Amino acid sequence: MKFKRAITLGTVTLLSALFLANSTVTNANASSKYAKNQTLNWTESQELATNDLAKATDTESFNVLLNTQSGLYRLKDSGHKIVNDLATNTKISKDGKTYTVKLRHNAKWSNGDPLMAQDFVYSWQRTLDPKTASQDAFYMYQVENAEAVNKGQKPLSALGIKANGKYQLTIHLTKPVSYFQKLLAWPLFFPVNKKVATQEGSKFGTSAKNNVYSGAFKLTGWTGTNSKWTLAKNGKYWDNKHVHLNKINEQVVKDPSTGLNEYQSHKIDETVLSGEQVANFKGHKDFVSRKSSNGYRLDFNQKKVKAFQNVNVRKAFSLALNRKDLVNNVLSDGSVVPQGFAPTGIGTNPKSGKDFAKSAYVKSGVTYNLSEAKKLLKQGYKQTGTKSIKTEVLTTDDDAGKNVGEFIQSQLEKLPNVKVSVVNLPKTAQLAREKSGNFQLIIGGWQSVFADPINFLDIWESTSPYNFSGWNNKQYDTLLSASENSLANKPEDRWNNLVKAEKLLMTQQGTAPLFQKVQAQLLNTKVKAVNYNPSGVPYDWKDTYIAK
Repeated sequence: MKFKRAITLGTVTLLSALFLANSTVTNANASSKYAKNQTLNWTESQELATNDLAKATDTESFNVLLNTQSGLYRLKDSGHKIVNDLATNTKISKDGKTYTVKLRHNAKWSNGDPLMAQDFVYSWQRTLDPKTASQDAFYMYQVENAEAVNKGQKPLSALGIKANGKYQLTIHLTKPVSYFQKLLAWPLFFPVNKKVATQEGSKFGTSAKNNVYSGAFKLTGWTGTNSKWTLAKNGKYWDNKHVHLNKINEQVVKDPSTGLNEYQSHKIDETVLSGEQVANFKGHKDFVSRKSSNGYRLDFNQKKVKAFQNVNVRKAFSLALNRKDLVNNVLSDGSVVPQGFAPTGIGTNPKSGKDFAKSAYVKSGVTYNLSEAKKLLKQGYKQTGTKSIKTEVLTTDDDAGKNVGEFIQSQLEKLPNVKVSVVNLPKTAQLAREKSGNFQLIIGGWQSVFADPINFLDIWESTSPYNFSGWNNKQYDTLLSASENSLANKPEDRWNNLVKAEKLLMTQQGTAPLFQKVQAQLLNTKVKAVNYNPSGVPYDWKDTYIAK
């Protein structure tokens, strides 16, 4: 807005005085709500696996990356609202396949390097480079030539992202993607500093010092193996003046009792509750219950155990699991019995508004019926020429992982001639075993990147880098392919296809869903403005502060 120049000097002086007075009052009011010590002490249940966005596959790693790096956009309001971060303006072509994005000019890396469009181009090319071996590269396949680049069929330069000068990006997609901007708010699509990545080589992202940061915070104190680290305020972040926390101290706490003791001793501001703790603290002023799209399941490695190739054996194992007992008496944290593989809250029918999980519900895929399980296993034994199954279930070494592992063992051993041993490992070691296919049964979890059923269902495509157990079905692949291609602009038809795919997965018992996670916490009531996303990377602390 431009003011007319016919304003007297006296008027200007008066207006200036009023502005300064109001500004002083506003600033005083604002500062009065913030505690002097802006330090947040937070717990994690698992170790940090990597600080390289192209290598991350777990929630903890992505959560650190979300808070220490910047993308084109951020998500707010439980992941439903898209706001600009490094982007200042976005134009989308009428056919939905071309994005022109202007970048802010004042963004910098934590080492002082200017952050420019080419950093995005390099990052995406690096993730898709076959040499990087990124498990998440397939999420970029909507970008023109991405799949061919990832498979080594085209050069990196053919990728459909171009830097038009220092501060503008042009992105070409192979098809319109309704959720593409939500994807761009996920760390996989964030920029990487080429100079630093090249200098660090294979060490890039393996410790805090082997990376630079573009986000609200910088990762410090992480050696690559330790269980404590700090997110320190990044003075070079473009919106640094609106970041209130000076640091976030994170530590791995696997035992809920230890976490509760530290919380009650005021050593930490947050801790995860389990079992009886939830019942004891429900209704307490510090109690917070966070329902997420995080679903846990039992996977059968058909490549390692021949009997698991038989659908009746898989169904028998699933029917032998009393999920109500699991959530009510083992977890006791508010987690719920799933209605299928894709959890509730991941999407609704574009016409009726009905939840996806309810639309795709297959009762036999998630219910308990031990007598039917025994009948099916008997058939499975006969069909496979097997008389017994001796197997092991791989799980994590935290309190919940151990308890769920023991529960699975006790349930499956009620089946005739089934013997199960439990192997507990740190999360990073479990992930490594899973990726290498070195397991027989494994308790796996999946946290969606964005709120759409496809983000769950696509991990069971035969070509998915996350399909470690070997289940595959041509009809399933066809349904998902059509949903992402020919039906991309037909919401209702696409929805119906995804429902069919979920039902097929459950009818064939490609996996055995266990529970949908609800995380119960104690959170210091002075911790304000925690941006929680139930269908993506959970915690964004950019706006968080400690109140007086």
